[in-house]
Amino acid sequence: MSQLATERRPATGQQPQWASIEQVPERMRRMLEQTLGSFATPALLSEAAAWTPPVDIEEEDDAYVIEAEVPGAKREDVNIELQGNELAITGEIKERERKGILRRNTRRVGRFDYRVTLPTNVDPKKIDAKLSDGVLSVRIPKAEQAQRQRIEVKAA
Repeated sequence: MSQLATERRPATGQQPQWASIEQVPERMRRMLEQTLGSFATPALLSEAAAWTPPVDIEEEDDAYVIEAEVPGAKREDVNIELQGNELAITGEIKERERKGILRRNTRRVGRFDYRVTLPTNVDPKKIDAKLSDGVLSVRIPKAEQAQRQRIEVKAA
């Protein structure tokens, strides 16, 4: 005698149990709207919200170098600000106009935002930024007293 699980069928007029899973995104959206009220804007609930670009931070002897991937960003659409010791990189990659039907869309567009707290030993007046081949490179020099110095060991 085999032990087969019996198939559960919903009573007439009921949805199968898996059908409720499909309603989760809509339920979450409604919950957020009820909880946040007017703060739950479509931008907050969609992919249009700001995203954070992939970033590398490298420490050199005389500077910190931040490289952020922002493919498709134009120089005039990128903002870099320093307030206190917080560096903010913000901007927007605009959706390009298309002539055909978009069959797949996985590239990031819209507002981006990256923030990092810098050490206090940097020279904010000498920060330099360049955008090349979709990579934003921000060089933040260390203050003179914070740079690594080689000390010669003398014979006694």
